[in-house]
Order: sequence, then C-alpha cells, then structure tokens
Amino acid sequence: EVQLVESGGGLVQAGGSLRLSCAASGFTFGSHDMSWVRQAPGKGPEWVSVINSVGSTYYADSVKGRFTISRDNARNTLYLQMNSLKHEDTAVYYCATRHNGIVVVTTTPRDALDAWGQGTLVTVSS
Repeated sequence: EVQLVESGGGLVQAGGSLRLSCAASGFTFGSHDMSWVRQAPGKGPEWVSVINSVGSTYYADSVKGRFTISRDNARNTLYLQMNSLKHEDTAVYYCATRHNGIVVVTTTPRDALDAWGQGTLVTVSS
C-alpha cells in the first residue's frame, strides 16, 4: 500500500523559509516521479514542482527561483525547500505520485496523480 506522509508545514512570516518532507513507503520510491501540489483556500489543486526518477525537475512559474525540490532515494524521502515565502504561498501542500510511476504535468493534478499524502498546512503571514 502506497503511503505518503508530509511534515514541516507551519506558520512563517513573509520572506521566511520552510522545508517540507514527505516520507514514502509501500512502493519503489526511486523509480517513481514525485510531485508537490498545493491547494489554497477556495481554489483547486495546482502544481508546485515535480522531480522524476533521474532527478530532472519542473517548477511552476509562481515558485521558480524560490523553491527547490529534491529527493533522497536511500531514505525514501521527498523534500521541498521553500525560500522567500509570500502570502500567496499559503496553502495545504501535498506530496503525490502516480501508481505507474509517471507524472505528467500537462494534465491537472487530479487527473495526473492517484496517490496523495494527507497534506501539511503552510501559512505565510504578510
């Protein structure tokens, strides 16, 4: 059974930093594309970042240059380093993947992903 458990969210002032972690189990983590998706209050899920099995990355324009995705395959853990946080980054952040291991960002997160964590709340005060 796929399990994804996020941690590291919290309250931070604008301009601050947070590091999210996602502990994965129940599947071959190293061979799966992994993603971070966020959902702000009243809005649908949106892509934040994706890292594939060989380390290539994708970032949404809204976070490019501020966020860094990484993975530690030995620890089955996904990370998201978030710097220069803005109020508009406030959202629940989810770690997610697809059971077949392939994540396609040209579709919506709901269509592209079928394994999600419970989410961790990030609140950025302005």
